[in-house]
Amino acid sequence: MALIVQKYGGTSVGSVERIEKVAEKIARFREQGDDVVVVVSAMSGETNRLIELARAIQDEPAPREMDVLVSTGEQVTIALLSMALHKLGQDARSYTGGQVRILTDSAHSKARILGIDKERMAHDLDTGHVVVVAGFQGVDEAGNITTLGRGGSDTTAVALAAALSADECQIYTDVDGVYTTDPRVVAQARRLNRITFEEMLEMASLGSKVLQIRSVEFAGKYNVPLRVLSSFEEGEGTLITYEEEGMEEARISGIAFNRDEAKLTILGVPDQPGVAYHILGPIGDANIEVDMIIQNVGADGTTDFTFTVHRNDFDKAQSVLGKIAQDLGARKVEGDRDIVKISLVGVGMRSHAGIASTMFKALADEGINIQMISTSEIKISVVVDEKYLELGVRALHSSFGLDQEAE
Repeated sequence: MALIVQKYGGTSVGSVERIEKVAEKIARFREQGDDVVVVVSAMSGETNRLIELARAIQDEPAPREMDVLVSTGEQVTIALLSMALHKLGQDARSYTGGQVRILTDSAHSKARILGIDKERMAHDLDTGHVVVVAGFQGVDEAGNITTLGRGGSDTTAVALAAALSADECQIYTDVDGVYTTDPRVVAQARRLNRITFEEMLEMASLGSKVLQIRSVEFAGKYNVPLRVLSSFEEGEGTLITYEEEGMEEARISGIAFNRDEAKLTILGVPDQPGVAYHILGPIGDANIEVDMIIQNVGADGTTDFTFTVHRNDFDKAQSVLGKIAQDLGARKVEGDRDIVKISLVGVGMRSHAGIASTMFKALADEGINIQMISTSEIKISVVVDEKYLELGVRALHSSFGLDQEAE
């Protein structure tokens, strides 16, 4: 018998029929003797509908009242799911975040969890109930309803699993696990049986949308085994856990990519101490996040400085950089918004030489020029022309043997 925390997203509970399917799945776990805590999102589209209602009244509603409003979406789902479980003969109790006492700070729309009172849930589990909890929400010290922001229901599930020392936290989505890369780009992409927290964090930060970074960080911090599964088909999914002996043999776990990149270069700036700060300080002050950075070695007392930003920030960054160029007496500013970042991710890089050279050869064989390179202990990222994205990902996927099933 195990204690399992399950989370079902908006598409999984998007209709009464789907809610009843979820109830049937939960009932099967109960029948095999498992204790189950369920976290649910609002039905798909419901949160957007509530936001539109608010905007129809006021362009910028008070954050406190917005949290009161949007938190009702999950309240509907927990009640309907509990009714569906009752219909199947399962004892179930629904709770809002406030009733479970998920205590958060007071940052409305982006609150952070400070603590969880597990007593009520533990009592219900001991008496044979399925506990159904509204995701995405909590209360602050003053009793105000708060919401946790994007990916909040995933974070709720992981936090409950940590508080209850659950055996596993299962995240049910519309995909059946974490893949070596996006199957829409590489048809031969395969589902991973397992991946480490570190690798999943890298994949999530590099554009993989399966899980929110915050929930993976939480799971890693509290050592909560996390499994990604499909709501719509049976399968083992992907287990996210700590690195184990033997995992280093799987040199590369996956290939992530990000289309939302843009590159800026300031040419001919004085090659002297502090120039990087003079360039990036104002960029940071403009609330623009910088990703990869390259500074060339100066030959004539000047140097070229290149960095990447999110594509949405390109125009703003270019404007700021133009003023910096004037102040520094630089030759000119160049920009390119038609670039992408492709990244190899794998804990096996720690113990295997030659990963980078294999990557660079695979891209060179396809005539793909590398513009920028960035490395970490378990990641190598390159910037290339956007037109080469799919060709590059497919070439790397094949070169590192990710098309084949892991032995």
